[in-house]
Amino acid sequence: MYIKTALSMYTSYLLLGMVNIILISNMTSLTGQWSTDSAGISYIISAIGIGKLLTYALSGRLSDKFGRKPLVIFGAFGLAIFLAGIPLAPSYQIAFALALLAGCANSALDAGAYPGLVEIFPKSAGSASVMVKAFMAVGTGLLPLMISFIASKGMFYGYAFFIPAAVYFLNMLFLITVPFPNHRTVQASEMDQSNGSTKFLSEPNFKKEGLALVVIGFTSTGLFTVAQIWLPSFGQQVLGMTEVQSIKLLSYYSVGMFVSVLSLAILLKKFLRPVTVLVIYPIITFTSIVAILTIRSPEIVSVASFFVGFSTAGIFQLSIATINELFWKRKGTATGILATAGGLASVVMPLVTGFMSKSGNIKFIFIFDAFLSVIGLVCALFVFYRYRKLVEGHREIEFNKGDEKVIDKMS
Repeated sequence: MYIKTALSMYTSYLLLGMVNIILISNMTSLTGQWSTDSAGISYIISAIGIGKLLTYALSGRLSDKFGRKPLVIFGAFGLAIFLAGIPLAPSYQIAFALALLAGCANSALDAGAYPGLVEIFPKSAGSASVMVKAFMAVGTGLLPLMISFIASKGMFYGYAFFIPAAVYFLNMLFLITVPFPNHRTVQASEMDQSNGSTKFLSEPNFKKEGLALVVIGFTSTGLFTVAQIWLPSFGQQVLGMTEVQSIKLLSYYSVGMFVSVLSLAILLKKFLRPVTVLVIYPIITFTSIVAILTIRSPEIVSVASFFVGFSTAGIFQLSIATINELFWKRKGTATGILATAGGLASVVMPLVTGFMSKSGNIKFIFIFDAFLSVIGLVCALFVFYRYRKLVEGHREIEFNKGDEKVIDKMS
């Protein structure tokens, strides 16, 4: 019933994958248009993060109050306006305002789509959330091809913005027509009507497992942000790689991400729980970073880059799936809080690591990255422990109650 709805939301994320790199991919044209430099473009990119950071919490509350559909529609509309407006923006100030709008629209899309997908696919919430990352990866891969085609034809660079803007607008019109699950009805159906309790042994505590998941949202975003920014620099400064060779490290990193999200989409349905992956992946990340720091071989670093990408992909989405399962009465609010932590990391990490790079020793940045993975692992172990206690303990009690009923009937 809701397959078209889900595909439409995934389409929004495919286009969001383009949005995430579209400014940096058109830097030469944009710097000339607004008479600025690369730093100026980076500030506009940071404005998107600021817009997300300022509105995630509000978007989450609105999602719980008014439902998922209005937020998803606004997200598509706002991002369409951003894409259509940037090539036509006559001044730097207007472009900055459009970037803030894009951040607000991104937060609205997340606050509506993540809970919405969990409600559409309640039995495979982890896979549904991870597929968001897969569609974004596809969009990230398609945009450079589109830009290359437009450049080869001598066309106006703005067409790379106008085409996804048009698709966003059409997708918004389609979203208006499709049904969404009623979030209040979903919440009511998730209640155990037999005794009026929840599906947990005791009510989850946001100050415990909720806070731990919020920290994971921060560390997971920090891990892939740091890796994306500094892997090429590490290759050049420490390994003596050429610029072309060092950029290939990001290619290996991206391939690892794509393999990861496809694998998770399959394995999470039958073999793994999201909370289990939250524990396994930080271990892989830590091991890979240690290999990068200690085995200074281009071949080893290339392989390690693949595994860093593999183990950081989808963690943010799985933490959202887990927090939505535990705090299902306030999915939008929980998503907004966790996403705020991720938005904070996307703004803070470049600043912190940029300051660290001034020391002249880029290894300190990757030592810091390893430290982030350890923090994520500790929080994941705590969430895993609490999850088993709350969920598995409840199921064991329910199983025993079922046995008692059978015995009573037999007697």
